[in-house]
Amino acid sequence: MVLLDLQFWQRQQGTLGLLAIIIGAGAWGMEFAGTVYICPYCRVQRTVILLLGIIMVLPFARHWTIKYLASVMGFMGAVVAVNQNFMGWAKISKGEFAFNEQLYIDPFLLSGGSLFIIIGQLWLLLGSDSGNKAPE
Repeated sequence: MVLLDLQFWQRQQGTLGLLAIIIGAGAWGMEFAGTVYICPYCRVQRTVILLLGIIMVLPFARHWTIKYLASVMGFMGAVVAVNQNFMGWAKISKGEFAFNEQLYIDPFLLSGGSLFIIIGQLWLLLGSDSGNKAPE
């Protein structure tokens, strides 16, 4: 099945980058509109998704310096997402966990979603070395 092929998704990198830009900018727009609460964890995650999306559409995204910058930003965003998500797991362990009444802004679910998006972006950006192979 082609949807399970990483190369299929790497060929769609530009389109997925545009989608990530829309997601990141849309999330910032929701905060500016006052429809979501201010959260420093969420701000980092949406900014990283947006910046990695911009990198994904760049024609020189495969250059090693861009991959390095993407790695630093992506790992920072992933660490923040994991930390926020782990706070939910800590509440589960204490027996204090409850989903937000508005499920679409639940920090436990959103941080998990952000983690999946950021790691996926990194896989696409770092996974292919086409054009950067050393001569044999």
